[in-house]
Amino acid sequence: MNASLGESAAPVRPEELFASVIADLLTGVRHVAVGMLSPVPGAGALLARQLGEGRMRVSILGSRAQNRWTNGGAELFDLAGRGGVDAFFLSGGQIDGQGNINLVGTGAYPQTEVRWSGCFGSAYLYFVVPRVILFRWEHSRRTLVEQVDFVSAPGRSPSGVYRPGGPIALVTNLCLFDFAKSTGRFQLRSIHPGHTIEEVRDQTGFDFDCGQRIPTTPGPDTSRLALLRGPVAEQIADVYPGFAQKIFGSPGRPLRSAPDLPAPG
Repeated sequence: MNASLGESAAPVRPEELFASVIADLLTGVRHVAVGMLSPVPGAGALLARQLGEGRMRVSILGSRAQNRWTNGGAELFDLAGRGGVDAFFLSGGQIDGQGNINLVGTGAYPQTEVRWSGCFGSAYLYFVVPRVILFRWEHSRRTLVEQVDFVSAPGRSPSGVYRPGGPIALVTNLCLFDFAKSTGRFQLRSIHPGHTIEEVRDQTGFDFDCGQRIPTTPGPDTSRLALLRGPVAEQIADVYPGFAQKIFGSPGRPLRSAPDLPAPG
């Protein structure tokens, strides 16, 4: 629950809400790994470790302090294959309603109209990491599509295929979806403050399941904001200094108070 506090507080940023949602999705995780170009998932993972009193191991590729590896992705893939990574994050230029992600490009492959960075180890990690959290900052029909143009990594596998890993959720700038492995569909869990179910439906290119009453995503309370703007900001600045400065100000700045998040409009 949010605390009702003074007007002098810095407002809760969307990135802070996003990180708080991710931290809740990591409850009970022993080891979470964070790939490259993932500052908000990294902040969420570090917040989860703070909330767990340091019992969770967090490995962030590219970090000098939050990384025990010396050979980057190769060690990550090896450890994940041996069951040593409980959670990971994946995104894509396109994500569809079956949990498929596209990291190759748009259009008919190989004559793609727009070309992205490529799959790297996404398909492998999607299969072996038990708790994969999908994330996409831009929630639009351009990014959340009915069917991806190219399947870089599939959300589900046919029966008989050994697959301990797969998606559990999708976090966007508008809402939080759960993913049901049994049906291969997303279900809307909550809507972020300031947004509506009509907006979510209008901006989502795929069909999804939805209950009659959809709660508002709970925002970070004062204690979580203190962690985000203090130790988490200091730790994430090791690999993402620009992000830490932009979102949290100078790392470690004191938290005076935090306002309530607005109710959905």
